[in-house]
Formats: sequence, C-alpha cells, structure tokens
Amino acid sequence: MPMTEQATGAQHPQPRARNGGPSSATVEHLTGAQSLIRSLEEVGADTVFGLPGGCILPAYDPLMDSTRVRHILVRHEQGAGHAATGYAQATGKVGVCMVTSGPGATNLVTPIADAAMDSVPMVAITGQVASAAIGTDAFQEADICGITMPITKHNFLVTRAEDIAHTIAEAFHIASTGRPGPVLVDIAKDALQSKTTFSWPPTMDLPGYRPVTKPHAKQIREAAKLITQAKRPVLYVGGGVMKAGATAELKVLAELTGAPVTTTLMALGSFPDSHPLHVGMPGMHGSVTAVTALQKADLIVALGARFDDRVTGKLDSFAPYAKIVHADIDPAEIGKNRAADVPIVGDAREVIADLVQAVQAEHTEGNTGDYAAWWKDLNRWRETYPVGYDLPEDGSLSPQQVIERIGELAPEGTIFAAGVGQHQMWASHFIRYEQPATWLNSGGAGTMGYAVPAAMGAKAGMPERAVWAIDGDGCFQMTNQELTTCALNNIPIKVAIINNGALGMVRQWQTLFYNQRYSNTVLHSGPDADGNAAKGTRVPDFVKLSEAMGCYAIRCEDPADLDKVIAEANAINDRPVVIDFIVHEDAMVWPMVAAGTSNDEVMAARGVRPDFGDNEDD
Repeated sequence: MPMTEQATGAQHPQPRARNGGPSSATVEHLTGAQSLIRSLEEVGADTVFGLPGGCILPAYDPLMDSTRVRHILVRHEQGAGHAATGYAQATGKVGVCMVTSGPGATNLVTPIADAAMDSVPMVAITGQVASAAIGTDAFQEADICGITMPITKHNFLVTRAEDIAHTIAEAFHIASTGRPGPVLVDIAKDALQSKTTFSWPPTMDLPGYRPVTKPHAKQIREAAKLITQAKRPVLYVGGGVMKAGATAELKVLAELTGAPVTTTLMALGSFPDSHPLHVGMPGMHGSVTAVTALQKADLIVALGARFDDRVTGKLDSFAPYAKIVHADIDPAEIGKNRAADVPIVGDAREVIADLVQAVQAEHTEGNTGDYAAWWKDLNRWRETYPVGYDLPEDGSLSPQQVIERIGELAPEGTIFAAGVGQHQMWASHFIRYEQPATWLNSGGAGTMGYAVPAAMGAKAGMPERAVWAIDGDGCFQMTNQELTTCALNNIPIKVAIINNGALGMVRQWQTLFYNQRYSNTVLHSGPDADGNAAKGTRVPDFVKLSEAMGCYAIRCEDPADLDKVIAEANAINDRPVVIDFIVHEDAMVWPMVAAGTSNDEVMAARGVRPDFGDNEDD
C-alpha cells in the first residue's frame, strides 16, 4: 500500500549514494549509543515508546539528555509497539519503539506483525547481546531478526558503532516509502558502547530498493475506458489510499465518475461516510449494499486494497461478473487473490490523479458512463437493508447505542481506536468517519489489546485532538496497564469499555454455529448472590482498577444516564477517563457473511436473507 513523503511528512533524510560528493556535515566523535539518539533526532523522531533493559541500556543514557526526542516509558513492550502504530496511523509519520533483548524484543512480535498486516510505518529498535556472544544462548539472547523476518519489511543486525547512523536512516526510509511497514533494527550492546564518528546526512546503500510510484500511462488509459464503458462499476477503496494521502484525489475521481464507493475497514474516513456516493464498508460484517454492490458489479476498481478473505468471502464466488482494475504500490498484491484485467503498479495518489485526467479525456471524447439503472438498484438496497439495531427488551444498555452516542457527542476531529471483536464492528458501523486518520484499528491481524496503547500513541502524536478507545471487556484486560503510562505522562485518552461479560464475537459464533455451547467465553463470575444473571464483567472491577491507575472512572448501566456520562468524559481533559458500560450480552453484529461462504449468502440480520430481485442484465 502506498505512502508518499509529500503526503505524510515521512521522517527520513534524502538518500545519498555511496559514491556521492563530499558532505558538508560536521563530524563528531560519539559512542554508538549517542549516534543512535542523534540519528533519531535527525530523522525527525519526536516520540519513542519504550522500556529499558540490560542490552539497550547504553542507549538510554544519552536519551536522557535529548531535548528533541520524548521517551514514553510503557508498562509492557507490547504496549510500546501498539503505541508506535497508533502514533503512526494518527500522524502519518514513522512510529518508533525501543526495547531490550530477549523477552523485551519477543514481546514486540505481536505489534510488529500487526503493523506488517496493516502496512504501518514503524521502526522497532531492539538491544542485542554483545556481538561476541551472539549465537551462544547468552542471557536474554533471542534471534529477533530471524524471528521477525517474515513479519518485517526489512530488518538489520548492527554489530559496529559506525553502522548505526546510516542504518537508522535506511530503516526510516524503507519504513515510510513504497508500501509502508515495520523495520527492525537490532543493535549489539558493544556497538552501542564503542566509539565512532558521526556525520549527517549519512550515506545510504539500498541496492534494489526502488519502489515504483508512477503508474504506466497505458494501463491508466485502459482503466479509464473500462470505467466509462461499465454499467455497474464500484470503487473498492483500501487502506493504501489513506497511506498515500490520496483522499482528496479519491473524492474528485468518485464525483467525476459518479461510481459508488465502498471503503474497507482500514479505509474508513478516506471517503466521507455521509457522501451520497458512499455505499458502506464491504466484507464479513459489511453493509448489505456494499457487499452486494461488489457481487453484482461488472467492474471493480480496487485502489490500495488487497482482496483479502474478509472482503471476498469464498473467493471463487466473489464478484463473478466483474472485470478487475487493481492498483497497488506493492506488485506482489496484484493478482495474488484475484486476477486483474488491468494491473496498475503505483502510488495511489499518483494513480488516482492520473485516472482523473484519463477519465476527463474520455468524457471530452463523449464517452461517459451511464449508471442510472445501477444506482436505482443500489438505492433500493440501501433503503431496504440499512445497518441498524434493536434496543434490548429488558431496558438495558444497547452496545450499538452506546457507541453511536459516543460518536455523535464527540468533538469534531476525534480519533477513535478500537479493539477487536464485536465492539470493533459496531464502531465501524455506528460512528461516522468524515475525515481521514480518525479511525484506528487492527484490521489484518485482529489483535486484541490494541485499543488502549494505540489510543495512547495517537494522543501522544496528536495532543490537540480528542482520542477515544472503544474496547471490549476482554480486550481491555490485555493491555489496560498502559493507562498508568497515560496518567503519568499527561496523555488524557478516553476509554469506553463495552462490557458484556463475554468474549463477544467468539460467543456470537458459539450462538450461531456451536448450539449455544459457551465454552470458555464467559468473563463474568456467574449469577450474583440472589441468583440473578450476572451483567457484565465485575472481576476485576474496572472502575476501581482504572482509579488505581490514576484515571477518572465511571460505570454506566442505565440508558437514561448515557448522554450525561459521555458528556462528563468529554469535559475531563486533565487525566485519562474510563467508562465501564454494562451492556446486553446477547447483542450481535449484523450484517454477516459466515466464514467460508459466498458473499451471496449475506444475512442482513439473524434469519433475514436479503431479496435482491435479481433483475440485472448479467
């Protein structure tokens, strides 16, 4: 997925070839550790999330003297990784985390894999045992380069102090250009302790790394012709459009063509939810209209999207009538899951800008698409099968209503970070995303525990913006310790715990596919002393737990208190706020396409199969 320096303010120096001219930089004599911190300053890293330990300790000494790099001490290395991701997703800059060797480094594996799946620019710096001890099973040694090779865009093992500066420059360049992703820099302890010379900018040597950003003109012309010839086109927009800073260009293309736009889970906010051309999110829990639009389309223009299984459902039945235009910065994605009739390799911003010109040229020649019949169908589906929910009959809180009201009452420009599960899907449906980079979530890896540290990273990077974490009671119990980090570092995020007393999405599958046998998905402690059914997780007590970590905490169980409690949270900005929303446990996420089935089998609600009146001329 594409990212451009212009779009993101990417933090890396201009490359200088090995045989380039003499540098005017001042040469300084420093330790490797000092070189590391100076390099981070020069690439523009203003925030590092980390946790010190023996092998990285030499780097923490000069870090104490830096006036340009803020270090935020996390409580768990996984929190450092997710915070770096949230920072990167919210700011468009490279996120940075720094931890020690062995278990410190291995605790970063999950957030690194998460960043790789979602194409997030991140540099992870890890300490390593002294170079002479590598391979001896030394204390706290782990081959973190070998471990993370499949889940990094690139990684480096640095054993000489003189290699630190150019390696950091290369790492930031690789992470933020082409298809962005995580880069690991593993530095031996003796390299940090040794003396070296430091000059900036360094010479970078990246043979073979030449991401293609400019699309081929012939392919662009072919795509424009297909768009104007199609009867049922769909613009299928993925996270690559957001990464490329191409949202303005996307709006121009959509309005120029008049084609419907569907935005994936990773692309929410790249096209305004309120725009009349927007038909919703596709996928397993996408809107009926978006799912069906892709199925019935005769042309799909995929922009920075990868045809993943959550969007396609059963692949061999996906979009059977459609020709495919597939544009992506990563050539490996094109044709990986679905063959492309017109493959386009390039940065999404440049691709869309060129498509606009090519479509305009087609219009000048009198070739314009006629989508009137298509929009008649789309509007009928949109009106008949809107995304909605029913309020619980017992008068308890509806999780969808809670999330909807948080979105409606939040200040303009609020950033929302979600955990993974039912609350994630409800947040994607019932909060309106009108601006890019206001929706952060773990899309590819589906990492529980993402929300709190990612919200922390987003707030650290965008302190003037309100940041809400929408979390579940299961997810919250994985990484809530970072609320202590927030409280001690003046990072006043707001956390909504959607507390249904269960691992909600897994419980939903058990309800639908396992005869309501709720094996190990119940989080609450069973009936209360009077024999009444427990409502929500009460052990731990999230209010007491949050207060113990320096937060302001509230519990909300009555719908009548909902708006008051949310307004109270929005008004508090001097510390983190946690609201424990006790919600109905039987609420489910709809629409739904069951795993492994065709998107044609989408269910609008339980037992409700849409009637599309298949009268299209296929």
